[in-house]
Amino acid sequence: MRRSFLLYLFVFTALLAVFMYVTGQKMLESKEQKIESLQEELAFASSRSDSLLTEASSSTETFTLKANEEALSYLENRGFVASEIAEKVESQLIAGNKADADNAMVPYEGMDGFFRINKVELINHKWILASFTDGTYWGELFLTYEIDDDGKIEVKSEKALIYPKN
Repeated sequence: MRRSFLLYLFVFTALLAVFMYVTGQKMLESKEQKIESLQEELAFASSRSDSLLTEASSSTETFTLKANEEALSYLENRGFVASEIAEKVESQLIAGNKADADNAMVPYEGMDGFFRINKVELINHKWILASFTDGTYWGELFLTYEIDDDGKIEVKSEKALIYPKN
């Protein structure tokens, strides 16, 4: 009887081991399939994200000096380098930011400090968009600029707006 009990115990243990092995294999295959499908989803999402970023960057660069062939040709025909002009205009506008006064290009007085220009974007060979803030309030400027034959740049403020504080 003791011998048959050990035989039954051995057979039961063997069946339990086979059952656990088969169950483990099925779980492993299931997890591997899930990992593969998630990797495919990630690859698709990544490629979609890249295409959206490319699309977004190309659409945001539509209205910039460096993407405007006509404006670049105009500047080159006059003997100027567009990147140098952009740097000069930006530095001239940012240089107007003073520690104790509003920037002269901003037609408003600062309410919670002094208005300072913090971002400048040249649209073409004549127009500039700039943003300004006093730390609490912020707005945007539309400016025009002229370049004389000596390379001197004259900037004029045309329009401005301040966004309401929420």
